Amino acid sequence: MRAARTLARVFGWLLTPFVAWAASFLGATLVAGVAAAIPDPRTGIYLTGAGAVAAAVVAIWAWLGLLRRSPELRETLQVTEEGTPVAAEETIATATEDDGRPDDAP
Repeated sequence: MRAARTLARVFGWLLTPFVAWAASFLGATLVAGVAAAIPDPRTGIYLTGAGAVAAAVVAIWAWLGLLRRSPELRETLQVTEEGTPVAAEETIATATEDDGRPDDAP
């Protein structure tokens, strides 16, 4: 059961970049189909790239909006509202609390 929980946690951490990648691929594919009718190939490539970036931005914006509204999803995937792993946040908090100096040092 611990292995399944760890696998689900890693999948949750990788889900945000995967959503962006998949959306950019879909956006580029859709725009490339339309750009095929444009006679200038350079313009078609630029439009395809712009479509990929636009689709990725919209998908990440929607995905992070879903994470912010759904505490159950955040708990299941073990991520924060920003999509970062909870373990990374705990590591950063521990590192800032224990910086090796005594508490009364300036």
